[in-house]
Amino acid sequence: MAAASNAIIIGFQVRPSSNARKIAEKEQIEIRLYSVIYDAINEVKSGIEGMLAPEEKEEITATTEVRETFKISKVGTIAGCMVKEGKLSRNAKIRLIRDGIVIFSGSLGSLKRFKDDVKEVASGYDCGLNIDGFNDIKVGDIIEAYTIVEVKRKLS
Repeated sequence: MAAASNAIIIGFQVRPSSNARKIAEKEQIEIRLYSVIYDAINEVKSGIEGMLAPEEKEEITATTEVRETFKISKVGTIAGCMVKEGKLSRNAKIRLIRDGIVIFSGSLGSLKRFKDDVKEVASGYDCGLNIDGFNDIKVGDIIEAYTIVEVKRKLS
């Protein structure tokens, strides 16, 4: 049965017979033997936890407020923003919030400070940005940057 299901045989305070050991070796079945029950329990528990899919958690990294908008041909709408909280990163996912309602979710097209392309802008500084595939940006909109963090799940 262990060979058919690619299982591991766990033994506590026992020893397999020489015949059983030969068959397990031939069938490439792993036998794990324990003399302390807590070692066996912890090993099985960590094996099960490893099979659990990680839980995805959203972490807000920055909040920015649109202060001014500029329409530029061939580029689209550029938003002049002030970073209110956190650090706005170039590669973060963003969502545009207008009057408490999420209008758009996506990613940044560009992030500039003065005329330089930058990777991130810290809290208290202003910046210019545009959003990939979205041009309906208005003064007063809130742009929230976030990242998805994978948290390893544990058994309780």
